[in-house]
Amino acid sequence: MATGETGFDDVSFDLISVQYHSLKAGHDYGQYVRDADNAGRKDIADFFRSVMDEDSQRAQKCHDFLKELSGSDESGSALS
Repeated sequence: MATGETGFDDVSFDLISVQYHSLKAGHDYGQYVRDADNAGRKDIADFFRSVMDEDSQRAQKCHDFLKELSGSDESGSALS
């Protein structure tokens, strides 16, 4: 998606969006892990755990950036 397609030119909004979607996906992946475990597919369950961990790390990185931007001139309107 090119810059401006969201209607917002705000890095904080973008970080919040990525964080939200990463956390939401992590919730969904929990079900995928259970489904793979129930099917006896440890290899696939492990893959889903890995994907879930990557999204968790992504959400944490967004959180860290948002803390850094909070209260700064760079925060944009989402954190003002």
